[in-house]
Amino acid sequence: MTIFPAIDLRGGKCVRLFKGDFDQETVFSDQPAEVAQQWQAQGAQFLHLVDLDGARAGHSENLATVREILAAVTIPVELGGGIRTLENIDEVLALGVRRVILGSVAVRDPELVAAACAKYGNRIVVGIDAKDGIVAVDGWGVSGDVDVITLAKRMKQAGVRTIIYTDISRDGTLAGVNVEATAKLARESGVHVVASGGVRDVRDIEALKPYEKDGIEGVIVGKSIYTGSLSLPEALAIAAEVN
Repeated sequence: MTIFPAIDLRGGKCVRLFKGDFDQETVFSDQPAEVAQQWQAQGAQFLHLVDLDGARAGHSENLATVREILAAVTIPVELGGGIRTLENIDEVLALGVRRVILGSVAVRDPELVAAACAKYGNRIVVGIDAKDGIVAVDGWGVSGDVDVITLAKRMKQAGVRTIIYTDISRDGTLAGVNVEATAKLARESGVHVVASGGVRDVRDIEALKPYEKDGIEGVIVGKSIYTGSLSLPEALAIAAEVN
């Protein structure tokens, strides 16, 4: 199971939001590239970047900062947030980003997702962010009027192999990851799933680990590693254990 340290970008800074609320923001660093180096030094093998400005604008807004991060680390990086055209996907991957995460466009333009998958294969990941099982779009501010499992099945048909599932009600809260919903999504969709939202400590990593067999292939850790409630090296050690 892969542990993905998250670096959420807003105005070129590394921040965390509470339940996706842009008015409840904590700035952890104004040097995101140094944060990326820190997580790599602690053993991270993949970084998860989110362009929060891009999520609201509908196109990438923090690519200069992404370039700095790519120059600072040697491990692969994935990026999501407002990437909604094939041209934007081309641009981001050309920078050296390993995987692009598509969110709102998965609801509104599944044909684009299919075209991106046909062109780039497993370098295309879909992020499904939900409140009470219903997908949210546009930086989590709007309902997508579709349930999580229905969308996941559509994405599988479009060629998507990996989904990042975020329970918005838990994101940034340290309330614990939604293991049950994440495992159910993996089982019923037949797509590999990365868990996101609410991770507090090693108990969350331990709780997810048995569900690797159902298709949970990773977990994103954010606020927990910034506040110290979760030790990244300890999480990585648990994730690497053989079931």
